[in-house]
Amino acid sequence: RYEPTWGSLDARPLPAWFDEAKFGVFIHWGVFSVPSFGSEWFWWYWQKEKREPYVKFMDANYPPGFSYEDFGPLFTAEFFDPNQWADILKASGAKYVVLTSKHHEGFTLWGSKYSWNWNAVDVGPKRDLVAELATSVRNRTDLHFGLYHSLFEWFNPLFLEDATNAFNTSKFPTSKSLPELYEIVTKYQPEIIWSDGDGNAPDTYWNSTGFLAWLYNDSPVRDTVVTNDRWGAGSICAHGGFYTCSDRYNPGRLLPRKWENCMTIDRGSWGYRRDARLRDYLPIEDLVKQLVETVSCGGNLLMNIGPTHDGRIAVVFEERLRQVGSWLEVNGEAIYGTKPWRAQNDTVTPGVWYTFTPKEGKVNAIFLNWPVSGILELGEPQAKPGETQVKLAGYRELLKWVALGEKGMVIALPQLTPQQMPCQWGWTLQLTDV
Repeated sequence: RYEPTWGSLDARPLPAWFDEAKFGVFIHWGVFSVPSFGSEWFWWYWQKEKREPYVKFMDANYPPGFSYEDFGPLFTAEFFDPNQWADILKASGAKYVVLTSKHHEGFTLWGSKYSWNWNAVDVGPKRDLVAELATSVRNRTDLHFGLYHSLFEWFNPLFLEDATNAFNTSKFPTSKSLPELYEIVTKYQPEIIWSDGDGNAPDTYWNSTGFLAWLYNDSPVRDTVVTNDRWGAGSICAHGGFYTCSDRYNPGRLLPRKWENCMTIDRGSWGYRRDARLRDYLPIEDLVKQLVETVSCGGNLLMNIGPTHDGRIAVVFEERLRQVGSWLEVNGEAIYGTKPWRAQNDTVTPGVWYTFTPKEGKVNAIFLNWPVSGILELGEPQAKPGETQVKLAGYRELLKWVALGEKGMVIALPQLTPQQMPCQWGWTLQLTDV
């Protein structure tokens, strides 16, 4: 059994499925999807920081005295079709999904008994959005279902009172935050608990170690659940399950502990923005690059989309997800279930990243730029004449190659028309016996 101490909890082995999965989809959805302007931090930027664009937006579009709570009934989700969402998630090639069950605004996407009249069953959709998505994902896909949960809430009076008392009182975690965590685990049995938002309070205030000890010892998901590292001020990149370290974390090197790069397709926001321009969305080439770099260095990629207030996944997000899925159909063997190789990227040719498939003893060299010359030089692999074989994923015939002394090789790529290419962005060379 795990003790409620970081020493004990940090020693828990991470369930193997998470490392093998490599790729997940993050979904930021909530009342902030109604104004869908600027950022999912809309309430804070408008009311607390009084940032000019937000104040102007409200003055121009809403009557005087309109409060953030008034957005609640406008969060309607009338087009939310959980089966359609599940099908898009499946088509993306992702192996897990993480939904914001509650963001810093405190609005829960399930009918929480600890969030009276500020939840999706009492207000707005009048539906249990968490339950509906969980059911569809489990019935229609093989994805692991996970939930994001914010520890703190910007304007909750109990939290503000505790903060005023320098967190020497703990009214908020004992009456709101912790009960909600126990509630979502027992009710929905998520295999990921993605915690966030410590409100500058230490993990002792949140009783994070007590909750995690229960989660790992006695909860219905104790054997399969994974957690991240956001359990109180000072715990990020230091304690918990896998490390996130910061948003959009991509170190470009191998780390000693399992980590995750959570990032957004929309460069400017996690929630949906009506004012986003096409240039704000990362193109598929960038998304493939992020995935390849992250997996080569031992991480998982958690790619975020923000649905609309009425429950649609905008077509630009759907397109990007389906593009990643089509890329993974060809190159998935170089991603899923792989381990980092002795070299993460190539020493001679930039934009070449390596992974290792232990089952077949294959080294995968994923190159992001197709050389004009049709010749690719790799500085890392040590080839054995007569034994080493080189294959291009999605192409039948073996490729010709020449060894370069002790280390390195030159590979002749096939001459293909754009229509004959196995995929359009990033290609995998499978090297055996190197």
